[in-house]
Amino acid sequence: MVDLTLVIPIAGIAAFATAGYLTRYVMRQDAGSEKIREVAEAIREGARAFMKRQYTTIAVIAAALAVVFAVALGVGNIVLGAKTAFAFALGSAFSAISGYVGMHISIRANQRCAAAAQSSYNAALKTALRGGAVSGLSIVAMSLLGVSLLYYLYGWGVPATKADQTSVILSMVGFGFGASLVALFAQLGGGIYTKAADVGADLVGKIEKGIPEDDPRNPAVIADLVGDNVGDCAGRGADLFESTAAENIGAMVIGAILFPYFGLAGILFPLVARAFGLLASIVGVFVVRTNEEEPPMRALNRGYAVTTVIAAVFFGFSAYVMLQPGTILGIDPLTDPDGPGPLPGNPFPFASPTTWLYYFVCGLIGIASAFLFIYITQYYTEARFRPVKEIVKAAETGPATDVISGFAVGLEATALPAVTIMGAILGSFYLGELTGIRVFVTPTFSIGGGLFGTAIATMGMLSTAAYILAMDTFGPIADNAAGIVQMAGVSSSVRKQMDKLDAAGNTTKALTKGYAVGSAALAAFLLFSAYLEAAKITSVDLAKPEVFIGGIAGVTLVFLFSAFAIRAVGRAAWAIIKDVRAQFQESPEIMTGGKKPDYGRSVDIVTRAALREMVVPGLLAVLTPIAVGFAFKFIRITPGLGAGEPLGATLMVGTIAGVMLALVLNTGGGAWDNAKKYIESLPAGKGTEQHKAAVVGDTVGDPFKDTAGPSLHILVKLLSTITLVLAPLLV
Repeated sequence: MVDLTLVIPIAGIAAFATAGYLTRYVMRQDAGSEKIREVAEAIREGARAFMKRQYTTIAVIAAALAVVFAVALGVGNIVLGAKTAFAFALGSAFSAISGYVGMHISIRANQRCAAAAQSSYNAALKTALRGGAVSGLSIVAMSLLGVSLLYYLYGWGVPATKADQTSVILSMVGFGFGASLVALFAQLGGGIYTKAADVGADLVGKIEKGIPEDDPRNPAVIADLVGDNVGDCAGRGADLFESTAAENIGAMVIGAILFPYFGLAGILFPLVARAFGLLASIVGVFVVRTNEEEPPMRALNRGYAVTTVIAAVFFGFSAYVMLQPGTILGIDPLTDPDGPGPLPGNPFPFASPTTWLYYFVCGLIGIASAFLFIYITQYYTEARFRPVKEIVKAAETGPATDVISGFAVGLEATALPAVTIMGAILGSFYLGELTGIRVFVTPTFSIGGGLFGTAIATMGMLSTAAYILAMDTFGPIADNAAGIVQMAGVSSSVRKQMDKLDAAGNTTKALTKGYAVGSAALAAFLLFSAYLEAAKITSVDLAKPEVFIGGIAGVTLVFLFSAFAIRAVGRAAWAIIKDVRAQFQESPEIMTGGKKPDYGRSVDIVTRAALREMVVPGLLAVLTPIAVGFAFKFIRITPGLGAGEPLGATLMVGTIAGVMLALVLNTGGGAWDNAKKYIESLPAGKGTEQHKAAVVGDTVGDPFKDTAGPSLHILVKLLSTITLVLAPLLV
């Protein structure tokens, strides 16, 4: 039988090599005029300064938590404590590097995209996408190789038994926790920064002074462009890294539980599937090109379609090779879960001979779910469809109706994604159950093939993650390039080309958020089941008062966290608004072009405000599950009930609430943004009362879609990983 595990290092090396080639491609493009270079350098300096200060703050918090968990887990098991702490530190470091990678290339690709737009629309699109692909390929490769190296390091010399392999995977959970923690703070800090700067620039510049977006006279404009990099690039890079890492580990936990059927192949299958998806994404990036008339989204969607088809073919091949019961270890799991070898007769009387095919279809369900999430989000956020048109129409009667219409769109946009999630979980679970696989975890509690089916659906959904991240990073690169073109005073024809790419970038950013929420929802079901195994419980009964209270705590965390994140944007925005107003008052000649604004002053103010404001919501997310777990370890009302069920309710109910609220915030905010962009594209759109109303709606939506919403789907996975880390302390 072919050893497909070799594709893991091959795909990782190929992704890094391709990222290197694409970096060279981007850097070889024309860097533009002196004015373009000057603006780009100011953006680079601001982004570097923010990232340095942000990650210094995050490092202190992460180091403190690593020590706390090492000591707490080490009391009962020194080896487990040390392994968890090391995995946590490694995941944190890799997540931080992912953030830097996301920003590093974007702050170089933006000026080259702006310069390319002066000669070729196709060259500008390719530069932006290939710059984004550097981030997508390298970050997913880091996640793949990081989890793989940790597994081989911790599993070296460990016996090939279900119990031992499960223990190895659970000791790796700290990697996902560390990645989630850093991603949460990175997304929070970057999201607060970018939206505070954006709100400040828009409200004072567009509304009060009546000057265009990205006008060089606006003191906050450089801070706004810096925010695109530290929020949308660095924050999303860390986000996608933790998504793929946490979900890989969760699927490996289920694979370890089903060890009697698949052996090591079931554990390694998620890594192989991720590796093949990485190779498919490389092909998808290189097929994207366009002509002057073609809408940019059509070219980007073509690359996504190619990536998806190749990933699906590879998925089926790897399922056929690796997911045939008994290929590696032949025992009867229903009577002897950890037996030494084959039993007389048919060793798998209850396993279907087409198990691999059932699981391949589960993967296709995940791939189809990704497609559905992307196109549902596109429907609710693109200007050519009904929802955004309704917001545009509502803006004719003022800001209030614009805000009401946009919020209604956000609420409506939960239904179709929810149906997609339900269908994916139900379909993949049902197909998995048809395999006949079942392993008894305890004499009365068993796990069947259905759970592994949902894990494989999640793997299918994430198989195109590298290309999706490339499309996501394309957005802020195009946005920055449009801003640079405006500030550098380039011709109106070039600005028109960049506006097309900028509008497409707004859509790709919205699509990625919908995709991330969908993958978080599928992974949450998977990680919740992994938690049940780690906590040694069979169910979560909400009829018990302690468990019901745990569920309320989960919902409260989601809403309180969102409130703190949105309020943080308001507070930081107020700081930048005061500064912009002050600069205009202190130097009236700024408006006439006689004096340059002090961009650095605005950047410094919003940096300090964002870093200060990110701490409270971040710590709230970490401390709430810890408080619930340890409170119910000592508070006992229901006889025989431990802390596992109440904390499980916090995880389960908080996850459901978090996914739904993230859909509201992400989609509503994206719809408001594109409604404003559509009005601005009209011949007499800018400066009208309708435009001003749309700017207010977009301002309301900014902290929704770029701060609280993206942070929520990280919060969902942080809840899963932190509860898995806590589980040994609660048993």
